[in-house]
Amino acid sequence: MKKLISIFCLLLVLSCNDKNSNIIYLPASSGNINSISVVADNLLWEDKVGGAIRKVMAAPAKGLPQDEPMFSLKQIPTPVFTDFATRSRIILKVEKTDSTSIEIKENVYAKPQTVVVIKGKTDHEIIRQIKENEAKIIDAFTKREVSEKLRRINKSLLNDEEMEAALGFTIDIPSAYKITKNQDNFYWIRKEFSSSKTLDLMFYSYPLDGIRKSDSIVVDVINMRNKMVKDGIDGEDGIIMTTENAYAPSIFKAIIDNKPAYETRGIWKIEGAYMAGPFVNYAIEDKVNNRYLVAEGYVYAPSLDKREYVFELEAIIKSIKIK
Repeated sequence: MKKLISIFCLLLVLSCNDKNSNIIYLPASSGNINSISVVADNLLWEDKVGGAIRKVMAAPAKGLPQDEPMFSLKQIPTPVFTDFATRSRIILKVEKTDSTSIEIKENVYAKPQTVVVIKGKTDHEIIRQIKENEAKIIDAFTKREVSEKLRRINKSLLNDEEMEAALGFTIDIPSAYKITKNQDNFYWIRKEFSSSKTLDLMFYSYPLDGIRKSDSIVVDVINMRNKMVKDGIDGEDGIIMTTENAYAPSIFKAIIDNKPAYETRGIWKIEGAYMAGPFVNYAIEDKVNNRYLVAEGYVYAPSLDKREYVFELEAIIKSIKIK
């Protein structure tokens, strides 16, 4: 009997192994946020193809007071793209082949991972693929990095149930942030590193007819912002935050929680004080509740690079789900 049981157990194990033989177990991906591994032969990287990649992927990030690249680039020669080098979370792979194409793949060498493969017969064809698919490539990499940032954020979250109930939405905010002010459904939330570096978030509702869908959109958004910030954030002796007009704000269409939104990027300043920095504002159209849900993040970090700080605030805002 014992012999029969042993044989049965052995057959069961072999059967399970056979069923799982097609499962591929991928290692965890790694890398700094917004850092692309560019897999390309040295000759391509050092010539016009590399120049085209740098022009697109390392273009200045939107809405920063000083130029900082949208992504940091690290070139890996094709022959050494093996083992640990393949575990980067976002990879741009350039191949000279007999066909011309672009592919966006998920979880090829590691998980989670986004790999963009660009193929072309000539340098000219590769460069054309890069230029024609610029928006698609950037969008794929940005979504992957937002997802990764939120994964890290979700390890420890702020208890913000009161705000979520009052404004009718949910959001993932790290516990390192603290609610600084809650007045008339205007919420001001801050992460303070020191007196010289803070990350701030603001949330409030705004009437749906307060932003005209015309050429005046950016004017209405800035007027809204200046009014709400003046009323909501405490100032002393007439010192208030406003929008810096010397840097024309940029406005884009965006999608948050499958709802249309206006994404506005610009520079804030404190009138009467030498303080300024970048902000990103999302006015999310919430027709069900006849309002815009407005979420804004701004950074104060003089003399420091600010790309990753703004990106953290952007990722937090993109976790919004309206009830």
